[in-house]
Amino acid sequence: MEVHNAGGGIHFTVEHTRKATEEELVASLKQRLLSMLRAGTTLAECKSGYGLNLDTEAKMLCVIEQARRDLSISISSTYCGAHSVPRGKTMAEAVDAIVNDQLPKLKEMMENGEFHIDNIDVFCEKGVFDLEATKTILQAGKELNLQLNFHGDELHPMHAAELGAELGAAAISHLEEVSDAGIAAMATAKSCAVLLPTTAYILRLKTPRARDMLDAGVIVALGSDFNPNAHCFSMPMVMHMACVTMRMTMAESLIAATINAAHALGRSMSHGSLEVGKEGNIIIINAPRWEHLIYQFGNHRDIIKYVITKGKIAHEN
Repeated sequence: MEVHNAGGGIHFTVEHTRKATEEELVASLKQRLLSMLRAGTTLAECKSGYGLNLDTEAKMLCVIEQARRDLSISISSTYCGAHSVPRGKTMAEAVDAIVNDQLPKLKEMMENGEFHIDNIDVFCEKGVFDLEATKTILQAGKELNLQLNFHGDELHPMHAAELGAELGAAAISHLEEVSDAGIAAMATAKSCAVLLPTTAYILRLKTPRARDMLDAGVIVALGSDFNPNAHCFSMPMVMHMACVTMRMTMAESLIAATINAAHALGRSMSHGSLEVGKEGNIIIINAPRWEHLIYQFGNHRDIIKYVITKGKIAHEN
């Protein structure tokens, strides 16, 4: 937050994203998604959130839509206009702009077929959007039938997990500072915890309480949190870190990175496991046991022989 408050971090990226053309953003997004695909990812969540105004948020959502149409990797699109309070605005002004300007305009654009949005995200954090502002934005998104999938309890205990459970959130991510009550509430509500070991490692944050969540019956998923401060394309590396830093078993990390991750995006009926009627998304590995994908840290490029999406070879090593 010190970098953020000094004008770096999110605001630095916002400045450059506003200046970038749609063509430049499409090219960079495709390159990154193909890197993820080569590491075995067949379904990715892509977020806006580096525009903080209607024009740039819409530009990012159009870029995500273009990648969705052009690439074989499946994409879940998330509107994250509440990633930060724009410079020159108060939090209240930012909430008003999102609820009364951006969301209605984005709804019109969806109805016109310009893009599709699956989820809504808010950075619920001290100095960004407080609990009440987060609730207001999420409820407005829910009225548009967007799934609630938001940042919570990352840097400070905000009781975001409890809020997410109250609102019926599909997923809450980060959760480094989650409370015992928040864990219990998520378990009861069946809200998925999306844990991000790479972010905790790179930002030197508290390790997410995966074992406490699993023991309490919380649905735990894993994500890479790829963004400018967590530059990781590889889910096998995320799974390895989950086992080492969060003490998950290999089987737990596999489930968290596949069927539970699909569940967090509302896609578990079509993705995340090998079942009749689901998309044929498969990786074939060059190893005697599947555990080598996790065990051989950083060696996924040699282990993954084929990545198959929708029944067709999308990458061969």
